[in-house]
Amino acid sequence: MNAWWGYFLPAVCAGLVFGAIAGTAAFRVRILRPKDRPHEPDLIYPPRQRRVTFMVVGATLSIVAAAVWHGPLGAADRFAARIERSARQVLTANYAPGGVNVHIHHGPLTRQLMLSGPSNDFQQAEAARLLRQIPGVSDATWKRSAGIPLIAEGAIAALLGSLFGLLFAYLVELRRRHNSQWTW
Repeated sequence: MNAWWGYFLPAVCAGLVFGAIAGTAAFRVRILRPKDRPHEPDLIYPPRQRRVTFMVVGATLSIVAAAVWHGPLGAADRFAARIERSARQVLTANYAPGGVNVHIHHGPLTRQLMLSGPSNDFQQAEAARLLRQIPGVSDATWKRSAGIPLIAEGAIAALLGSLFGLLFAYLVELRRRHNSQWTW
């Protein structure tokens, strides 16, 4: 199980759903005017602003869904526990030196593994190389380093899903408008 299936796919799917809903609402904006004044401009809320508002709301809801998936629904904790368990299994299977501790970088949570414990230079390099090969791990180091927070990666994935949802809604609306010209 890698990071895509376990963590990022639900965020992308939530973004896709919110993007499709927002896109459907944005691309079907109609201006409601009284019948006796058909050429009067819409002074309250112009259609372009309405469309942008729907898109921004859809993107915001996508990011909120990714944040809820990350925190309260516990995807980040499950991801961290699974990566740390896999890292310990890799070290045990490859006869790593005893006393080596593996933890995922927290504060903020990233996909980087932090190693600590007694070892020589060769053991450090080999353990880091082995742990970089675990699916979902971006880097494994013996010193503290900062990477992209996991919640930011999830928000970016949700935004990409939202963009694909908007594209899907736009294509559906184009097809609907094209088919509306036929009256058979």
